[in-house]
Amino acid sequence: MSTPKAIRATDKYRFDAAIFDMDGLLIDSEPLWQDAEIAVYSPYDVAVTRDLCRATAGQRIDEVLALWHQRFEWSGPSVDEMAARVVKDVTRRILEHGVALPGVHETLHSLRRIGLRIAIASSSPPGLIAAVVEKLELADLLDLSHSGIHEARSKPDPAVFLSTARKLGIQPHRCLVFEDAPAGIAAARAAGMTVIAVPSVFEADDPGIKMADRVLQSLLEFQPQWCRSTD
Repeated sequence: MSTPKAIRATDKYRFDAAIFDMDGLLIDSEPLWQDAEIAVYSPYDVAVTRDLCRATAGQRIDEVLALWHQRFEWSGPSVDEMAARVVKDVTRRILEHGVALPGVHETLHSLRRIGLRIAIASSSPPGLIAAVVEKLELADLLDLSHSGIHEARSKPDPAVFLSTARKLGIQPHRCLVFEDAPAGIAAARAAGMTVIAVPSVFEADDPGIKMADRVLQSLLEFQPQWCRSTD
């Protein structure tokens, strides 16, 4: 990997903000989501596998559970109750076992140094976002966090990214998005934003991942000069 060039104060940039997905991008939480989902479903004979969990990565948990309920038709707790149980379990697992993925802090610090505003836009509930921010000690690096729970539609709908840009006071085309899943990449592109993919549970040659403007193996590969204006 080449050494990033020095950033000059006179450099111009084509982005004013960087918006990050969370699960599978900032924190290695996708396996923990799978563990939580399988543990919660197990008493009700819901035959959800890791492959099925991976296929829905990046989507809102209430929508995923509605899909599973339609498919497996368990009796007992409602979709909302099951979703609350999964979120409670994965929050516990994250606080106990969650770790930052490679390059997270380096990337956020480099974006701060060149003056970009930074936000999280995640399909996870606000309480879980707060738990991750606390676990990874990211609060001082963020301007805000926004949950897709507050939107009528989740990724791949662009609403969560458009709302985050509006809250930041930044035009969508001036936002750089970091995502790990096809649903999020599609959402960012639909929002008119540039997107860098750092796949976790999906392969780099997945058609949904290849929709990104750039694909990295990890955030350690990110170079801030990519944000420079081409004008």
